[in-house]
Amino acid sequence: MSASERVFDVSGSTILVVDDEPINLEMLERMLVSGGYREVVTTEDPREVEPLVEQHRPDLLLLDLTMPYRDGFQVIEALKARYPGPCDLPPILVLATQQGEEFRHRALEMGARDYVTKPFDRIELLMRVRNLLEVRNSIKVLRDEKRVLESMVVERTREIHDTRLQVVRRLGLAAEYRDNETGMHIVRMSKISELLGRALGMQEEALDLLLNASPMHDIGKIGIPDHVLLKPGKLDEHEFELVKTHAIIGADILSGDDSELMTMAREIALTHHERWDGTGYPHGLQGEEIPLVGRICAVADVFDALTSTRPYKQGWLREDAVEYLRSGAGSQFDPTVVDAFMGRLDEVYAICDEYQDSTGIDDDLLALAEESL
Repeated sequence: MSASERVFDVSGSTILVVDDEPINLEMLERMLVSGGYREVVTTEDPREVEPLVEQHRPDLLLLDLTMPYRDGFQVIEALKARYPGPCDLPPILVLATQQGEEFRHRALEMGARDYVTKPFDRIELLMRVRNLLEVRNSIKVLRDEKRVLESMVVERTREIHDTRLQVVRRLGLAAEYRDNETGMHIVRMSKISELLGRALGMQEEALDLLLNASPMHDIGKIGIPDHVLLKPGKLDEHEFELVKTHAIIGADILSGDDSELMTMAREIALTHHERWDGTGYPHGLQGEEIPLVGRICAVADVFDALTSTRPYKQGWLREDAVEYLRSGAGSQFDPTVVDAFMGRLDEVYAICDEYQDSTGIDDDLLALAEESL
């Protein structure tokens, strides 16, 4: 059924009629039923209105003004207090014997949508009922369609986010496989980065970005020739300058996407080799000129790189790597980040133990690396 068909099909609407005169209720019910409305609820007692509205969720309320216990104005006030949302309260068609404008104006000012006087003209009453129900139904259709669209947007946003994460993870792994047989370095490094970010007070959303952006820190290694990247001995000056270009290469690879994830990944790739004292590369940033995520990843990356065995080196003992970080606080590293690292050594070691390197690459190991990020 199309939206327009749903708008004009009001015969299934629920109508609540409130009038203290039984003869009026009987007459109104007959009029509405003869007009094609199948769900008509009636009451003579205005004190029953709120429970009936709660029970039946009517699409329209026909309300008499002059009644015992509570008049129609008091009923409207009570309903507005209970259902403050503009779409929560059903439209109210006031029924009254009063001809004075002050009654009509007051009822409309209080929120009634229409006003008819007794005795009723059947055709006029049914037309007013239909008009109000069509408006009500239109609002409900639009609200439902809005919910559907919002749900589609959420789903599409999630799909885009998931796709970006897959790109990040696989490119990060591809870069890591250049000089590490398993790619678990980026898992450990990203989880240590998240740990440090949490210790430094980063919010959950930012921590999630950090966890998923940090694996791209060395994506620029893709652009470094194997004979340099995998050289078993010490690099000469020209080779070292060539390796240093991986920060710029990584930032270039990650450019062109302004999402929060890729923006942080680009920032990390560009700045994780900057030094606290300004002697790092590629731009010689100093102190807090270096983004916090770059300072965090510098500590996490260096520790795990030092303790990892690569084709061109043996891994350091953890205690030696910790001492290296301690001695570099204030020169190579942000001392605040190093302090956070030292305060969570047990958790850092637990991450290293859980995500150890293994020899060779297989599907299970690839899945573990991807699922861990």
